[in-house]
Amino acid sequence: MADKKKNLTPAQQEYQQFQNQREVKRPVLKNCVKAFFVGGFICLIGQFIQMFFIYNFNFTEETAGNPTVAVMVFIAMLLTGFGVYDRMAQFGGAGTAVPVTGFGNAVISAAIEHRTEGFILGVGGNMFKLAGSVIMTGVFAAFLIALIKTILIQWGGL
Repeated sequence: MADKKKNLTPAQQEYQQFQNQREVKRPVLKNCVKAFFVGGFICLIGQFIQMFFIYNFNFTEETAGNPTVAVMVFIAMLLTGFGVYDRMAQFGGAGTAVPVTGFGNAVISAAIEHRTEGFILGVGGNMFKLAGSVIMTGVFAAFLIALIKTILIQWGGL
């Protein structure tokens, strides 16, 4: 940092000091707390949905996970379409991006943004631009974990 200041002219150094004085300080702790509670609330809703499947449709804890994820993603997509999820994201920050609902939001946001380009090239072509990397990383990680587990089972480790 000191080397950068040496290369700046006095006017640039003065402007940098002026900028540092006027820069808005981000409330990092406050943002972390809001993200924690918003993400936790989303997970709490997911838990209620999972319990609904367990008690009303005789799912087990293991089998209730897939329909719960599908419902959560669908709810996030609906809320994104109505503009509600974006307001939640402005308040909760990463708390809305980390749960699986963030995936649904990313897919639908890209589709909404590119709908004027048509259904095939606009919506279809751009829908998975952001979410595609998430899908690819998840599939690749699942492949590696399954491969490691298979190797360990063959060697009698698990």
